[in-house]
Amino acid sequence: MTKELKQQFTLKISQANKTQLIVILYEMLLSYLDEAQEAHQNGNRAEFREAIRKARGCLKELMASLHFEYEPAMNLLQLYLYANREMTRADIRNSMEELEHVRRIMTKLHEAYEKVSDQDTSEPVMANIQTVYAGLTYGKNTLTENLADQGSNRGFRA
Repeated sequence: MTKELKQQFTLKISQANKTQLIVILYEMLLSYLDEAQEAHQNGNRAEFREAIRKARGCLKELMASLHFEYEPAMNLLQLYLYANREMTRADIRNSMEELEHVRRIMTKLHEAYEKVSDQDTSEPVMANIQTVYAGLTYGKNTLTENLADQGSNRGFRA
């Protein structure tokens, strides 16, 4: 994952509510699957395995976020367990076929959670974060983001 993409995910996470955090986890998982595909095409086995390991880490977080008091949680758990087995098979076999199955499932779930997150009007999970203003100034071929309120207690409650 590039440094810029990590910064984008960090910014999204700092301003996300609970549902948006799930959407971000799906986006990260899909990004790692893209990295695995690229590494596989380049014949780089070590990077392929590392990308799968990171994708499985995102999947583990998705499993940990399930609330079993709601009916769909068991169905989602079964899908996540299947995806985990497929990623393990892909790693062992050095194959992209299994990862394509995972990509299709996770893409559909990502789209569903995006629709749900549009309806979620709850507050961001993190409090006391920096305000980011994007689009106010432009650099050469880049969009400059300005941070406001860079106090020393950023991220902490006073």
